[in-house]
Amino acid sequence: MMQRRVFLAGAAALAAVSRAAWADASRISLSGAMEQGSLVVGKTEQGARITIDANPVRVSPQGLFAFGFDYNQTKPTNIAARFADGTTETKTATPTLRNYEIQRINGLPEKFVTPPADVIARIKREGAMIAHARMRDTGESWFADGLDWPATGIISGVFGSQRILNGEPKAAHFGVDIAAGAGAPIHAPADAIVSLAQRDFYLDGGITILDHGHGVSTCYIHQSKILVKLDQRVSRGQQIGAVGMTGRATGPHLHWAMNWFQVKLDPSRSTRTPAPPRA
Repeated sequence: MMQRRVFLAGAAALAAVSRAAWADASRISLSGAMEQGSLVVGKTEQGARITIDANPVRVSPQGLFAFGFDYNQTKPTNIAARFADGTTETKTATPTLRNYEIQRINGLPEKFVTPPADVIARIKREGAMIAHARMRDTGESWFADGLDWPATGIISGVFGSQRILNGEPKAAHFGVDIAAGAGAPIHAPADAIVSLAQRDFYLDGGITILDHGHGVSTCYIHQSKILVKLDQRVSRGQQIGAVGMTGRATGPHLHWAMNWFQVKLDPSRSTRTPAPPRA
């Protein structure tokens, strides 16, 4: 009788452990830097529907989805899933906080620090074109493959730093600057479709935006040469342009930016190596 009670107690304990393990088994996985300004790549079951903070997002046939943490986000992001079998799951993800630098840049022509009234309308029009390109929500999942650095050089400006231009405080710097010689090649960091290619924006100069799917895009500013056109499909490593100092720039460099729709992200947090190769 004692042996039977021990056996039943052991079986009950094993069942309890099994139930707890089942309860803890998530059908949603998240990867990425998981800090302010970083892209998050999600993976779930095929056929699942996902919402991010109650807003539905695209899920690939393989169960991939994406979202981003804003550069100053402190509150958690809420992820909810409804699976093909009718069950649901929710989880939260809170970004790790970052300490951002202060960067002072002097010697800029004053027309770029405080643009004259007659070009403000132009800047707004160009900004609207950039925002429109970043709203694309194509079904490709190239964003999940990680990024290569698009140019060779040294990092001369980091994401999120407070910009003080000619002594005047401005918005944060939402990109990574790679210092390189004028004419140095710029390569696609992953497969993509060109969603914007313009040679002469007022602040950005030669600009290209690449769509990597699911609202994830990367942007290339101050180019001296653009080698792609709108809606062209490009492959990882393909040259898309050349480094320059067009627009608001004091020297030749590539300003490399990343977005999830209109959420500004740090591309260096999604690269497959921590720094660009040196020349």
